[in-house]
Amino acid sequence: MSNTNTRNRRRPQKKINHKMRGKLVGLFAVVLLALVGLLGRITYINATSGKKYKKQVLTQAQQKYQSSTLPAKRGDIYDRNGNILATSQKVYSVILDCKTVNSDEKYVEPTVRALTDVLGLDEDKIRSILSAEDTKNSQYQILKKQLSMDEKKAFEDYESPAEDSELSDAQKAERANIKGVWFEEDYLRSYPFNELANDAIGFTLSRDTADVGLESYYNSTLMGTDGRQYGYINDNADVEQTIIDPKDGQSIVTTLDVGVQQIVEKYVNGFKEAMGAKNIGVIAMKPSTGEIIAMDGGDRYDLNDPRDLSSKCSEEEIAAMSDEDTVTALNAMWSNFCVTETYEPGSVVKPIVMAGALEKGKISETDTFVCDGGQTFGANGDTYIKCAVWPDAHGTEALRDVIANSCNDAMMQIAAKMGTEQFLKAQTLFNFGSRTGIDLPNEGSGVIHTADTMGETELACSAFGQGFTCTMIQEINAMCSVINGGSYYQPHLVSEIKDSSGSTVKKFDPIFMKQTVSSEISADIRSYMQASVQEGTSGTSKVQGYSSGGKTGTAEKLPRGNGKYLVSFITFAPVDDPQILLYVVVDEPNTEDQADSKYPQYIAQGILSELLPYLNVTPDESEDGSVPETELWEGFKGHLVDVSGSSVDEKGNLVDGSGNRVDLEGNRIDENGYLLNDNGEHKLDDNGQYIMSTYLIASSSDSDTTLKEAISDTNVPAPPEEDESDTTENNDMESEGITNEEAGLD
Repeated sequence: MSNTNTRNRRRPQKKINHKMRGKLVGLFAVVLLALVGLLGRITYINATSGKKYKKQVLTQAQQKYQSSTLPAKRGDIYDRNGNILATSQKVYSVILDCKTVNSDEKYVEPTVRALTDVLGLDEDKIRSILSAEDTKNSQYQILKKQLSMDEKKAFEDYESPAEDSELSDAQKAERANIKGVWFEEDYLRSYPFNELANDAIGFTLSRDTADVGLESYYNSTLMGTDGRQYGYINDNADVEQTIIDPKDGQSIVTTLDVGVQQIVEKYVNGFKEAMGAKNIGVIAMKPSTGEIIAMDGGDRYDLNDPRDLSSKCSEEEIAAMSDEDTVTALNAMWSNFCVTETYEPGSVVKPIVMAGALEKGKISETDTFVCDGGQTFGANGDTYIKCAVWPDAHGTEALRDVIANSCNDAMMQIAAKMGTEQFLKAQTLFNFGSRTGIDLPNEGSGVIHTADTMGETELACSAFGQGFTCTMIQEINAMCSVINGGSYYQPHLVSEIKDSSGSTVKKFDPIFMKQTVSSEISADIRSYMQASVQEGTSGTSKVQGYSSGGKTGTAEKLPRGNGKYLVSFITFAPVDDPQILLYVVVDEPNTEDQADSKYPQYIAQGILSELLPYLNVTPDESEDGSVPETELWEGFKGHLVDVSGSSVDEKGNLVDGSGNRVDLEGNRIDENGYLLNDNGEHKLDDNGQYIMSTYLIASSSDSDTTLKEAISDTNVPAPPEEDESDTTENNDMESEGITNEEAGLD
């Protein structure tokens, strides 16, 4: 019974009839045939075009690194004390892959929003790039350059928020749709001291191109070699990646001293504000080595923004400039007066001419000369060249008197004793008419007479620095050899080259080139120049406590008689062992009577008054170690501002941000110059006495009378014509680099 019930509860079995079986077999056959057909088609495509399609996919996937440049870091520039004058900071360019963004509509809005909100880019510009026919399929569009690392990181953090972010799911989803944005590395050149020593340092036109200053001369040393990162498809249709690492540029250590440069520019700026001039140039050099420790060649401009003409021209003038006018103005601003410009030097060459005459035995230390006011030349005596004191005369003079009085008459007689041949040989010995080989681009050469062009008048006038031209670097380098014992060194600004790890690659020792005069003659010339400071035309430059030598120069510019003068002063200290040689040129001082060599002496005196203590030069004229205060030019008052946040009150006194009177070092002082504490109480010395500030500007005791060293004389001949094309030829680079013309600047 039970078995019967069990059998009754079993489910009935369904059987597939013949018709259903036929349908299943047919369906299976169709699917199988479709798969076979699809497989066949894939096999065919792979066999005929597989590599083509694979390359397309791989190329898109490797877009970010295929054939991309890995930039090299440009080497740094240091001063002699390790201060960074120029360096390179890593920056980034924002690259937009339009094809990727446009590949899906949902990518567009999140990407545009991120670029505008995070990086502050222009939304209209981005949308235009994404929609324009010529860019919408581009995979490389630069949206912004010189993005900082912080800005790049901010975008990346926005694009890929942290897991514990408080963003909603919708916000996370939106940021996940930011596509097609990547960053390309580059380097941005920066100059921490802005305009300081701009003429010597120079700047880069692009990361690896420079045209002025040390940046240009040592361009191939500094710029390094870029690397490459690229992908390619090998014979097996696999992607390969190759990376060639960049080689960073080497760094250069200069002979410049930031502290000295700041002192130099402080007094040049002060003179510019007080009086002004067409141009002012200053070079400070170590006489024993030819090292240049400061160079100020004229116009100020920010090395971080060298195309900004606002310091020279008004907005209206800049707006009215054509491209050609702009290039001309920029070239003028970038030109280094100390190295490139040539001019008639005037009486600063007299010690050099005298040293050459002594060296060649044409005069002796015991010779005397009679100045009667001038010299007559020509067969008929129709050419008369005046001395500066004409119609007066200096009378009988020893050699020291000739230099102290800056006597043109006596110098013309000395030149006559030398004769044309020996005079020209002496000029060549001191390197006039030839470049010095300084490691800066665009060095001028100046022009001197030849035996064919030098008549007796040209010979006479060349003896007092008119009738030929030179550069500042030629003059100071020649004088360097005259006062250092006779050794002529090649002037230079770089002492060392270091690799990217800081190891020294090369050292530049002073390059001795020739002996110009004996040590005995050198000592004699130093004593004559000391007499010029003690009792002659250089007395305005005197710095208390230090012995010094000097020579003034006043050259009438062409055309003679137009009232335009270039005045100059060259000085050294101390006399027996010169530690510093300083040359100051003021081209056309902004005053009615330009023929006054006191103007460059004011600048030199101010510089030396701070420079000598800065260099720890012992005050050799101080018996008890104390140094009396040097009275500076009264015109500097209120114009020597080098204290951060300071200003000048209505009485011309220097004050700090709170209106408290301060000295040149920023120390608080009372109205009499005594030092005060921050709370306004007087500082006391060990004896309980008030302490006087040593950084005050006092009125000068100089009279207002012009220093008579020059006189307008239309009989002074012009220099020979100079071949301007030769001025910058083959002297503007260390090895590689570009000329002005190649940079599009001429």
